[in-house]
Amino acid sequence: MLDQKTEPPSDLEPSAREAAHQPDDDTPPWEGQGAASSGGGALGRFRAGVADPNAGGRRPPPIWRRLLVLLIQATLLIGVAFSVLSVLAVFIFGWTGTPPTITMTQRAMAGMDVQREWTPLKDVSPHLVRAVIAAEDQRFCTHNGFDVVEIRRAIEAAERGRNLRGASTITQQTAKNVYLFNGGGFVRKGIEAWFTVLTEFMWSKPRIMETYLNVAEWGDGLFGAEAAAQARFGVSAKDLTPTQAALMAAVLPSPHRWRIDGSYAQGRAGQIRTLMGVVRRDGLDACVVS
Repeated sequence: MLDQKTEPPSDLEPSAREAAHQPDDDTPPWEGQGAASSGGGALGRFRAGVADPNAGGRRPPPIWRRLLVLLIQATLLIGVAFSVLSVLAVFIFGWTGTPPTITMTQRAMAGMDVQREWTPLKDVSPHLVRAVIAAEDQRFCTHNGFDVVEIRRAIEAAERGRNLRGASTITQQTAKNVYLFNGGGFVRKGIEAWFTVLTEFMWSKPRIMETYLNVAEWGDGLFGAEAAAQARFGVSAKDLTPTQAALMAAVLPSPHRWRIDGSYAQGRAGQIRTLMGVVRRDGLDACVVS
């Protein structure tokens, strides 16, 4: 009985057998694995830095990677929010009309007496509509927000070292006046292009023209055709003559620099009067003037 050898139990629980083979030290499981699995040198350190944090026993990602992920997520969130809000704004303003613009607010804060009176397109003289098309955007009725011909000409002029010429359409100017501000460089132009696409897609051509004529700045705090016609000629916008309409359109590119009674505006108005005849003859105003 005493000499009988006792065999060790063979049915140890698996956890017990695994515990018997665990190392005694507290070395983290990723120690000793980096060199074997990732290799040594810079390549090994890089692989260790971008290792999946969910992989068992591996070290968490470096802080620069977490910050980069947060930055990408925040950028995507801001982009989605901006897209949704801009679409809603263009849709709502297309039905209700536009609120006071940023430029109007800037003029008021500078102490200027801002005058604005919204006038439906049917109450604006067709002479002014033709004058604006002749002076600013002769392909207004046919393009989709961007005048490719004028853009190409502007690029060619810049390549030849000539003065930079404008290529903005009435739709682009409307988008800038309603949603944005003057200046801002390429960033503002990029946002302007986005609003131009939305405006052309969601608004009709008459709505675009009506909005443009009501938010354009004509100088001295005068916003909209009605306020400008009353201040400059003492008549309503619907009673403007071809000559008066041409004079008003002549100062649009720089209303604070050029005066209606100045020599430059007088000369440019003569050219616009000639182009107004072309606009009417060729039906370039057909989308807005019946």
